[in-house]
Amino acid sequence: MQRRNFLKAAGVGVAVTATTTLTSTAVGHAAPSPRHALPMGADHYRNLVPELFVPSPPAPAHSEAIVIGSGFGASATALRLAQNGTAVTVLERGLRWPRDPLREIHTSDLLADGRGVFRRTSFTNLTGLPVVCDYFSGVLDATDYENISVWRGAAVGGGSVIFTGVMIAPERRFFDAVFGNSLSYDEMASTWYPKVRQMLRLSPLPEDLYQTANFGHSRRWDRDARRAGFDPQRIDGIWNWDVVRSELSGGARPSASAGETNMGNSNGAKFDLNQNYIPAAEATGKTTVCYGHQALSIGRDRDGRYIVEVESSDPTGMVLSRRTITCDRLFLGAGSIGTSELLVRAQATGALPNLNEHIGKGWGTNGDGAMVRSFGFSDGNAQAAPSASRIVDETGMPLSLENWHVPGVPVNIGLLGSLGMTLDSQRADFTYDARSNRVVLNWPKNGSAATVEALRAVQNKMSFAGTTLPGTLPLAQDVNSSFTAHPLGGAVLGKATDGYGRVKGYDGLYVMDGAAIPGSTGTVNPSLTITALAERNVAEIIRSKR
Repeated sequence: MQRRNFLKAAGVGVAVTATTTLTSTAVGHAAPSPRHALPMGADHYRNLVPELFVPSPPAPAHSEAIVIGSGFGASATALRLAQNGTAVTVLERGLRWPRDPLREIHTSDLLADGRGVFRRTSFTNLTGLPVVCDYFSGVLDATDYENISVWRGAAVGGGSVIFTGVMIAPERRFFDAVFGNSLSYDEMASTWYPKVRQMLRLSPLPEDLYQTANFGHSRRWDRDARRAGFDPQRIDGIWNWDVVRSELSGGARPSASAGETNMGNSNGAKFDLNQNYIPAAEATGKTTVCYGHQALSIGRDRDGRYIVEVESSDPTGMVLSRRTITCDRLFLGAGSIGTSELLVRAQATGALPNLNEHIGKGWGTNGDGAMVRSFGFSDGNAQAAPSASRIVDETGMPLSLENWHVPGVPVNIGLLGSLGMTLDSQRADFTYDARSNRVVLNWPKNGSAATVEALRAVQNKMSFAGTTLPGTLPLAQDVNSSFTAHPLGGAVLGKATDGYGRVKGYDGLYVMDGAAIPGSTGTVNPSLTITALAERNVAEIIRSKR
């Protein structure tokens, strides 16, 4: 973003913060657009990224299959159905973002820009810094519930656009602790994890990049971990390392190498779903991706067709149309929050009365906690976004820490970040509030207390060993569990569905995303397991023709 525009936005920050209200954008509730609070205005984004204003293809009145969402599970589902000859309509509430090696298409965590956050006028990033932004269809949806904020993707490509790029499988013992007998680790490890790894070209950070100044924080993190008695191991990522190298040599605009990831990577450094599953699905000629299309509710008509009420809107959130479309088979891939909300609402309103008692249950945060230490000085003026390594600790609650950059800090000022994930058994459920027509997530107050305690113990070991200080008070605490970027559960495999994602009580209705996973993927980022599970399930659905 141009400096004069950033300063202009920052200058109105106090006034905007005082006159606007945070608005939840849960599925089924279109928030009013506070157009009086637009520091930049729609024309600013039209000039920066005109491609966002190209109208979406209209959704057909009837489709063989509708896939709601375009994230990891949804995109894998759409591709395999299309390859099997099924005409697929993909409904995505977010926008379709272009790529360019030099243009600033996406924004960063720090800047006051609507391209970052989905239809909110303010946002607090992980360093505790408030951000004032336009009410615009940015890529990161931060939905606030009473005791937790949930971060998820809102773009074609879903969470793949905004995640940190780590894609690894859990250890067998942690996997089995989560899934029990409902899912075979041997099957996933021998067939489905490798299939996704090949499709997404997963690989660890190369040594030549690890040794550059921009990854000095990674080398410092690893050194501190070893001094604390841990054994950091390299982890797979979804990054195109040649693009990262091009950034460092001046051939592409600095993005991944400068700590950008949570709001997208404009130059294609992150090999997100817009570079693999989604274009492959469209190349079949059988898939239509309808962006700016939000599914508000689902049901079934007397003829057995599924009904989807869908609202289309422009990039500013202005509603263009609201209509009902139908399909023979409906695949839910709107993420744990989106899918759970659709099912819970359908059950409560009687639109799908045969859904069972497990709908809306088994939701968890994947044991997420963001962690930061101060006075961890390292090489380089910036911290690159790709994660280099991971440690595992089982002295208490099993957990892992990943080497992370510090989001929202544009320069390297001696802060060391970690992303922690525990094997926490805390779960919550969704309920429907008829008075507000809203689905509520009932996460308990201090629901992540055990996670915080476990992560803090390991953080303190690394702080002592590395002569650093936990936290960056008064801005950021040492362990932040006020949010999750890995929502899981709500329609759990083997309970709300059968063993392959078929929703119990309804033929032709499927859950293909993180809602099927029981609150945790065993101390690792969920994206690999979500994609592999979708590949497994859709293969069986196609084989069995049901």
